Amino acid sequence: MPPAFSEALVSIRRAAIRSELTMSEIPSPGHLAPYSLALAADVTPSAHATDSVLGTGRFILLHDPAEPDAWGGPFRVVCFAQAPLETDIGEDPFLADVAWSWLVDALDSRGAEYIAASGTATKILSHGFGELADQGDGAQIELRASWTPTGGELGRHVEGWSELLCMLAGLPPVAEGVSLLSARRAGRE
Repeated sequence: MPPAFSEALVSIRRAAIRSELTMSEIPSPGHLAPYSLALAADVTPSAHATDSVLGTGRFILLHDPAEPDAWGGPFRVVCFAQAPLETDIGEDPFLADVAWSWLVDALDSRGAEYIAASGTATKILSHGFGELADQGDGAQIELRASWTPTGGELGRHVEGWSELLCMLAGLPPVAEGVSLLSARRAGRE
């Protein structure tokens, strides 16, 4: 294993992740680069006092010491983030632009240095028919992005991506060292 990739793994495993996320390493694709690491994360319902799925995502770090021309460096991040939305928010014509700006803001707020960012933001609107008519209308936002990290602290990229995932799920951004209070309300006596 190249030293640069070993250092990247240490940085990623030290990343400070929000308490609203459950994150784990998953098998990474073997055909995209000689070395890779993949993470999966889910926004945990218990942090919001609800049983709904709030958001999910994948983060893949690729490393090729040959520095492919298309990457512009030895590393490339490929990520995915998805969250359900209220239908009226899903119909907002600026939603895709806002989702992309949240990614940029989240990376910048964590000090993640990068070049060659690209991606797509997809709004999905659905309406059930027949046996699914009772489900009514629904909406989702999906963001797929990639970029080339240029700084040495790759954990900052994981922190930025995890912040994006929480924002897509409706949680406000949180500065380093700040915790959100629980969303649960005390019952009346």
